[in-house]
Amino acid sequence: MDLINRSQPNSVALETTLLVHGVPTEAAQPLNDELAQIVTDQGSHPTLIGLVNGKPTVGMTDSELASMLNSDSVLKANTANLGVAMYQQVHAATTVSTTMELASAAGVRVFATGGIGGVHRGYGEHLDISSDLTAFTRFPVAVVTSGVKSILDVESTREALETLGVLVVGYQTDSFPAFYLRESDAQVDVRIDDAQELAELVSSELERTGRGIVVANPIPSEHELDQSDWNAWLSDAQQHAEKVGALGRDATPTILARLHQVSEGATLRANLELVKSNATVAGKLAAHMSSIHT
Repeated sequence: MDLINRSQPNSVALETTLLVHGVPTEAAQPLNDELAQIVTDQGSHPTLIGLVNGKPTVGMTDSELASMLNSDSVLKANTANLGVAMYQQVHAATTVSTTMELASAAGVRVFATGGIGGVHRGYGEHLDISSDLTAFTRFPVAVVTSGVKSILDVESTREALETLGVLVVGYQTDSFPAFYLRESDAQVDVRIDDAQELAELVSSELERTGRGIVVANPIPSEHELDQSDWNAWLSDAQQHAEKVGALGRDATPTILARLHQVSEGATLRANLELVKSNATVAGKLAAHMSSIHT
């Protein structure tokens, strides 16, 4: 792969999809700056990943991000259409799966995101499973995440990770978190409370297995959504998605947009807070892992 690689040994990968498709355009650069500072404060190197004019770039500059944000249309790239974006030489924002792919190619071993994709509700009627899950079997990257997005089937996603042989480590938690919610009915494989111990396990397992690792970090308790409010908002958003006929790749962004609307921005605020928390943990993890290998 013809890759622009500006990473460092203690890099933390950050995705462009959150900035390009997840927040208002005017909020993207300030959010990127804030996440970068959080990672830097933990002793690690923030490394934004995306496709700039079709060129896979690990460690985008502010000017490259600005070019992407000022574009009329930016593709949302997953592992299926990443090669198409490269061939067409267009800007593309990387999702979890493609950020993992490019991070792995550059030797970056830690990635901070919000929530991973997973098994969609109603999978028994129509097969809809995120490519994020199989990416863990191909790319040895530790992904710090607040679990799986709560709009999906959380327990089935956890079962799928088990089936795929993906280690799920709970950072200061026994429960597999559900994005806006700190707990679900699913459990983690092991709980670790200390960042140095986490780094030792992650380093060992990435090398041993060549697979990715889920580092589950719950949303901070003060930013967790109320369960009853969340249930009501999700029901409304799902009904809206069905009404407008949003299916496949269109379903998730339609539901998320509706959730933002009916919650009066509460879901977006929670999303941003959990991403910041994950960036903090990822920064600590990368710093400790770097010290192990020096």
